[in-house]
Amino acid sequence: MTTTIVPQLQATQQAAAQVRRLSSEQKTALLNRLADLLLQKQASIMAENQKDMVRMPDGDPKKDRLFLNKKRIQSLADSLRDVAQLPDPSGEVLLEREIEQGLKLKKIAVPLGVVGAIFESRPNVTVDVAALCLRSGNACVLKGGKEADFSNRYLVSLIHQALAEYHIDTNAIMLLPTDRQFVNELLTATRYVDIIIPRGSESLIQFVRKNSLIPTIETGAGVCHGYVESTADLLKARDIVVNGRVSRPSVCNSMDCVIVDRAIATSFLPLLKDDFIKWNVEVFADEESYPIFEQMEYPFLQHAQSQDFGREFLDYKMAIKIVTGLEEALSHIQNYSSRHSEAIVSSDQTIINRFLNEVDAAAVYANASTRFTDGGVFGLGAEIGISTQKLHARGPFALEKLVTEKWVVVGDGQVRW
Repeated sequence: MTTTIVPQLQATQQAAAQVRRLSSEQKTALLNRLADLLLQKQASIMAENQKDMVRMPDGDPKKDRLFLNKKRIQSLADSLRDVAQLPDPSGEVLLEREIEQGLKLKKIAVPLGVVGAIFESRPNVTVDVAALCLRSGNACVLKGGKEADFSNRYLVSLIHQALAEYHIDTNAIMLLPTDRQFVNELLTATRYVDIIIPRGSESLIQFVRKNSLIPTIETGAGVCHGYVESTADLLKARDIVVNGRVSRPSVCNSMDCVIVDRAIATSFLPLLKDDFIKWNVEVFADEESYPIFEQMEYPFLQHAQSQDFGREFLDYKMAIKIVTGLEEALSHIQNYSSRHSEAIVSSDQTIINRFLNEVDAAAVYANASTRFTDGGVFGLGAEIGISTQKLHARGPFALEKLVTEKWVVVGDGQVRW
């Protein structure tokens, strides 16, 4: 029985040197080989994933995140090939000059070292994090949740097979035991791990923030809003809101609250009825919108409570808030946003510009769904998560942010007194 993960962390730290030595061409070949393995082993991946699926209740909104089928495995393989073709961020010369006494100075991008990722119920994260770390010259330790253990262990076995074929120490990608007792040990392993990235529920993220001695990149929960302004094209607004809620409700870029201008509320909200009924969307309506839904005999209706605003539902549920004008909409977003993704639907360019400039979020949208906030969609190949903080990385935390800087100074005997 494992009582400590220190030996595993030490092994990964030692293996990181091998990853740093890989050429860009070797990294590309390695990731393409891993993509081939995913497709060759589709049936086995789905069989292991099914072992996880049967243990999770059907009503759990995280079940969609856990699920792997041929389409999703193909998407993972495509993502690996995309990352393989992206420019290698490590080794890039960021600055070069000659300074006092003829010293030659360079600032270069270098890998972070060992990346620790803690995540829940998303086996695709195992592949995404490993791929991004390898491409940028990093090793990584993965702390997945027990609900995805069968899937994660099989996927890591394929990663290890690819590493071994290229004579790289398989400890470079380390899957840690699922036991929660090891979380604190990981969060305090300052000698072996250089950065921690939590990806999952708000409770997980807050736990890591409060307990980690290692620098943390916060990939925050997604409490995303859509503001339907009084000049909006209502049919476009309907499609954006419906897509934002129902296309994949369990992901962080899904829309949790629609804010509707009072001037168009009675015209717009009934447009949501048919699609919302089709998807069994439970509506949490504020005092003013509740009678509108009640009058249209909407079947899945609740009175919104204060805690329903600023809530990440991760399910077919949506809060409704009616406001008077942009100022009130901005105030509501300021109070309840998780600073992930926010959208406005409007035909007034002045109002759109104010919204885009003043809303404090990692991604802001005009006349489009928040569902586009994604590293792959943004052309970044893949992502470890969506960072909602402001230091080091914001928005899709992807390949180009998995490096830091090193100053290299070359002289010929110079000294400074």
